[in-house]
Amino acid sequence: MNFLRVSLENVGDFDEIIDVRTPLEFADDHIPGAINVPVLSNEERVIVGTMYKQVSPFEASRVGAAMIARNIALHLDTTFADRPRHWRPLIYCWRGGSRSASMNVMMNMIGWRARQLEGGYKAYRRDVVASLDALPPTLQYIVLTGHTGSGKTRLLHALAQVGAQTLDLEALAMHRGSLLGAMPDAPQPSQKSFDTALVGVLRGFDPMRPVFVEAESRRIGLITLPESLMTSLRSSTVRVEVGVSLDERIDLLMQEYGHLLRSPEHFRAQLLRLLPLHGRAVIDEWLALLDAGRQRELSHALITRHYDPAYSRSARKMLPGVGTAIPFGFHPGAPDLRPQAQALLALTSRADRFGSAIAPQESSADR
Repeated sequence: MNFLRVSLENVGDFDEIIDVRTPLEFADDHIPGAINVPVLSNEERVIVGTMYKQVSPFEASRVGAAMIARNIALHLDTTFADRPRHWRPLIYCWRGGSRSASMNVMMNMIGWRARQLEGGYKAYRRDVVASLDALPPTLQYIVLTGHTGSGKTRLLHALAQVGAQTLDLEALAMHRGSLLGAMPDAPQPSQKSFDTALVGVLRGFDPMRPVFVEAESRRIGLITLPESLMTSLRSSTVRVEVGVSLDERIDLLMQEYGHLLRSPEHFRAQLLRLLPLHGRAVIDEWLALLDAGRQRELSHALITRHYDPAYSRSARKMLPGVGTAIPFGFHPGAPDLRPQAQALLALTSRADRFGSAIAPQESSADR
């Protein structure tokens, strides 16, 4: 029944994509737009796997088949009860094996024009990995550099509002990129899920237009960026050094890390993680500022004694040509950032045309 199988390139031909893997497998990553209709629950898959190893493959297959049959029957009575006669679903499991085959056979017996994805999720994952290697070099990047608290993420959002192509890696990774950068109440995605989201964004870009992106280290929290992307960013010909006054940076840090300041016990635990970098005396000093509610002084200390030295070290390693970046004066606390974003668009357009850095007085957003 090989005619019931299709390759990955045909995914867009179907009315719906059905992922029949367990909820845990689906949560780790899945084909975009797919819905999860598991033929084995998390617990049932463990039972069958244990039987396969400890009892026999035959007994595991018999018990698993009974579980799959019951679950498919339930889904036909509930999830799929309203699907029309000419509905065309694409079904996949881990590697295009018995789980998706069972659902596929039953649906075709009913009369739906179901098909099974050849190779399953593993085929899709191979395509994602290949795309992570192939796509980044096809794009041209304008890399935003600048110290922590410079509002580079805010500038990216403003650039998007005025029509620029932007790649917000921290948003995809759900992390601000530093040791204190975990976002409140928002766990990071799995690496595979991040990879899928990144490929989706990269495929949506017009290669004839530049992509604005913030300079990042290889790791954002628990997420690792693909080497192909890092190489492309390092070789970018247009870089922008975002310059912001120290007072404005402190203001911004207090706003964006306000959740830490409002949860002193959690903040304390995060600061203690910096012990290997700064030693007991410095961390005790910062903890005393936290306990005393001297938030601005603590923010000043973190910027000048932790973030700025860390930025200098990482910038030299990641962007060796950062000294030739175009300087751009920025005010991240302005009520409307779009005029500054427009000014940067005009500035980088000129730099792209003439292939040279622009003098500081010509690049300031508040000229």
